[in-house]
Amino acid sequence: MEVSMVATGLLFSTTTTSSTLTLRPQQPPRFPAFPTPSRYNPLRTTVFVTSATVSPTGGKIEHNLQDPENKRPIRFDENLKKVFAGRDEFGMLEIAELTSPRSRTRTSISKSSSDPNSGKPWSNHHLSPPGQRILNTLLDTPPDTPLHLNNILSPLFTQPHPHPTRLSRDILAILKALGFRKKTQLAFSVFDWVRNHQDSSNLLTGSAIAVIVNILGKAGRVSSAASLLKTLENDGFEIDVYAYTCLITAYASKGRYNDAVSVFNKMQRDGCTPTLVTYNSILNVYGKMGMSWSRVTAIFDSMKTNGVVPDLYTYNTLITCCRRGSLYEEVVNVFDQIKSAGFVPDRVTYNALLDVFAKARRPKEALQVLKDMESNGFSPTIITYNSLISAHVRGGWLEEASRLKVQMVEKGIKPDVFTYTTLLSGFEKAGKDEFAFEVYDEMKAAGCKPNICTFNALIKMHGNRGMFVEMMKVFEEIKECGCSPDIVTWNTLLAVFGHNQMDSEVAGVFKEMKRSGFVPERDTFNTLISAYSRCGSFDQAMAVYKSMLESGVSPDLSTYNAVLAALARGGFWEQSEKIIAEMKDGRCRPNELTYSSLLHAYANGKEIERMKALGEEIYSGSIETHPVLLKTLVLVSSKSDLLMETERAFFELKERGITPGLTTLNAMISIYGRKQVVSKANEILNFMYENGFTPSLTTYNSLMYMYSRSDKFQKSEEILREVLKKGMKPDKVSYNTVIYAYCRNGRMKEALRMFSEMKDSALVPNVVTYNTFVATYAADSMFVEAIDVIRYMIKQGCRPDQNTYNSIIDWYCKHNRQDEANSFVKNLGNIDPHVSKEEKSRLLKRMARELP
Repeated sequence: MEVSMVATGLLFSTTTTSSTLTLRPQQPPRFPAFPTPSRYNPLRTTVFVTSATVSPTGGKIEHNLQDPENKRPIRFDENLKKVFAGRDEFGMLEIAELTSPRSRTRTSISKSSSDPNSGKPWSNHHLSPPGQRILNTLLDTPPDTPLHLNNILSPLFTQPHPHPTRLSRDILAILKALGFRKKTQLAFSVFDWVRNHQDSSNLLTGSAIAVIVNILGKAGRVSSAASLLKTLENDGFEIDVYAYTCLITAYASKGRYNDAVSVFNKMQRDGCTPTLVTYNSILNVYGKMGMSWSRVTAIFDSMKTNGVVPDLYTYNTLITCCRRGSLYEEVVNVFDQIKSAGFVPDRVTYNALLDVFAKARRPKEALQVLKDMESNGFSPTIITYNSLISAHVRGGWLEEASRLKVQMVEKGIKPDVFTYTTLLSGFEKAGKDEFAFEVYDEMKAAGCKPNICTFNALIKMHGNRGMFVEMMKVFEEIKECGCSPDIVTWNTLLAVFGHNQMDSEVAGVFKEMKRSGFVPERDTFNTLISAYSRCGSFDQAMAVYKSMLESGVSPDLSTYNAVLAALARGGFWEQSEKIIAEMKDGRCRPNELTYSSLLHAYANGKEIERMKALGEEIYSGSIETHPVLLKTLVLVSSKSDLLMETERAFFELKERGITPGLTTLNAMISIYGRKQVVSKANEILNFMYENGFTPSLTTYNSLMYMYSRSDKFQKSEEILREVLKKGMKPDKVSYNTVIYAYCRNGRMKEALRMFSEMKDSALVPNVVTYNTFVATYAADSMFVEAIDVIRYMIKQGCRPDQNTYNSIIDWYCKHNRQDEANSFVKNLGNIDPHVSKEEKSRLLKRMARELP
C-alpha cells in the first residue's frame, strides 16, 4: 500500500535461526524484458487465485488459517472440570465440554492429542447409567416416530436422591451427544423441555446454554440462537462469556459480522469480560469485515490491557487482518511480535504471511518467506504455492510465476483448480486470450473440474472483449456443470457491463441479483461504484457509496479506490486529494491504485504539471515505483498527448524487466497512431503478436484512427472487417473512425454506406457521427445537405452541440458567405426549436471573430 522498506532496498531474507525472519539489504532480481515465445511457455505460467480467497467449492473465504495439513485436534482431559473452546477447520469455535462458570481453563491444542474419543464413535464418560439409558432412547427412536419427551426425560428426575449437580452434568452430556450427532432439533427440544422444568435455573448451567447456542449456530440457526439467549436473559438466566462467544462465532460463520460485533459490545456493557477465545473470534470478525488497522489494534491492545495473553492463533489472525488492506509493513511488525512473545511460527503463520504478500503484490518478500518456511522444516503445500504464484502474477512477474509452477510439479504437488483458474485469470488480464483458452483446455484434459471461480474468469474474459454472446454461454454452462452463480459471478457481470458503459444492463443485473436472493456486500457496492462511474453516472456512483454507508457496510481500501477512480474519470482532482489526505490521517493508507487514480484525476482535469510532479515522485522512489504506477504513467501521458513522457514510462518498465499488459501496449499504439509514427505503432503491434497478446477492440480502434488520418485511409475499413471476422463487435468509435476516413477524403458514398451499416448493427449514431457529415458537407459548400443532416439528427433524438453549429458558421465565413451565415443564425429556431438565445448570441460572436 504505502512506501515500504522495499523501496529503500530492504527485503526479507532467511537466517539460520528457527522462526526468525530478519531484514537485510538485497538487490531486486533483474528479469529479461518482454519475454519471447522461445523462452515463454504459456502452459507453465500460473496466475492468481489462492485458497485464501476461494474455497474448494468456489465460495469466497477471507482467509485460510487452518492448513489441511495443520489441523489441531482438541485434547480431552478427564481431570478437568470443564471443557474449553477449540477451533474447527474454519477457525471457528467448537465447544467441547463446559461445567462450572467460575473455573474454566483452555485445553492445550496439540497434534499429540490424548483424546480417548479421537477417531472413534462418540463416547461419554460423564453420563450416569439413567442418563445413558435416556440418551440411547432418544437416539434409537426412529425419525418419524413422535417423541414423548416427558415420558423419556422424567425418569432422570424421579431416580432415588437425584443430585442437582449430577442432573446438570447429565443434561449437559446429553445435549453434547445430540449435538455431536447433528440432532439439532432434538437437542433444542430437550433443552426447551428442561427449561420449562420447575428446577431449570439449577439444571441449565452456563455450559449447557453455551452448548445449545453452539449447536444451533453450527446448524445455521443463528437467529434462533440469538432469540433463545434473549429469552433466557429475560427469564433471569445468567449468560456467561462462553454463550456470548458461541453466538459471536455463529454470526461470523453466517457472514453476519455487524451482528457479531453488536454481541461483543453488549457482553462488555453487561460486565462480561471476554476470554482469549472471544478476542480471537472478534479479531477474526474484524479481519473479515475489513476493519481499519487502527480498530484491529485497538481490540488487540484492549485484550492485553485486560490481562488476556495472546496466543499464536491471535497473532496468526492479526496477520490475516492485514490481508484486505495489503498491510505488508504491519505484517512484518506482527511477525516480530510473534518472535518477541516466544512463539515459534507454524505453517499457518507462514501461509498467512504469504497470503498478505500475495495480496500486496510483493513477490520478492513472498519468496523469502518460502525460504524461511522450508529452513524451519515446513514443506510447502499447494496453498503455499498458490499464494506464491499469485504474488508474482499480481506483481506482473508472469515468467517467474511460470517457473514456480514447474517447481511445484517437480516437488510432486499437482496443480489444482485454483492454480489453473489463477493462470486463466492472469492471461485474461494480460490480454492473452489464446493462452487462457489453452490453460482451460489443459485443465479439463487433466481431469480437473472447473469451479465457479473458473467460470467467473471466463465470463470476465469474454465480457471485457465485448463478446457478450460467448459470455452468456459461459453463464449457462455454470448450471450445466452443476455449479450455481455466486456473488462474484454477479459482481463480474456488473463490472463487465460497467466497463462497457452499459448502464441499463448494470441496473438490470443488479435487480436480477437481488431477485436471486443475493444480498449486496462490500465488493458489490465497490463494483457498482466503479460501474456507474465508467458509465458516466457519477451522481449514481456516489449514491451507491452513500447507500453502502447507510446499510452499515464500512468502506475499505477497495471502496476508497473505487470512489477515487470515479472522481478521476470526472477529473475531480481536488476532491481526490482530500480523500487521500483523509486516508493518510489513519483511515486507510493509500496504495499504488490510489496514486494511479490520482494520476488519472490530474490528467482528466488537465492538471498536467501536477501529474508530472507526481510522476517525478514515483520515478525518484518517494512514492514506491510500483509496476502499476509505471503503467499508469504510460496511460495518462498517452491520453495527455505527451509522447516523450509516454516513452519514458514505457522504457522504465522495460528497464525493470516488467512485461507490459495489453492496456499499456494499447496506449503506446494510440499515441503513435495519433502522432502518425506508423513504424513504431507497427513495432508494438508485432510485439503483441509475438508475445501472445490478443488485440482488443481498443487496439483495432487505435489502428483505424491512425490509418484514417493517413493516405492509406481505406485500411481503416479493412481493420473493421478483421474485427468482425474475429467475432468481435465494433462500437461507435469504430464506425465513426471509418466514416471520418471516408468523409475526410471526399468518399461520401462509402461514408453513407458505413453509416447505414452502423445503424443496421443496432448502434445508434451519436453527435460525433453526425458532426462528421455536417463538417464535410459544409467544407464542400454543400450547406443544404449539411443543414439536412442537422434536421435529421434532431428528428432521431440526437441533440446538436456547439461543434455542429460551429462547422456551419466557420465554413460560411471561410467561403465569404457572411450573409448566409447571418440568415442561418436568425432562422436557426426553424431548424432547432430548442436552440437557446444564448447559443444564437454565441454563434453571432463567433461569426464576428471569423470575419476578415
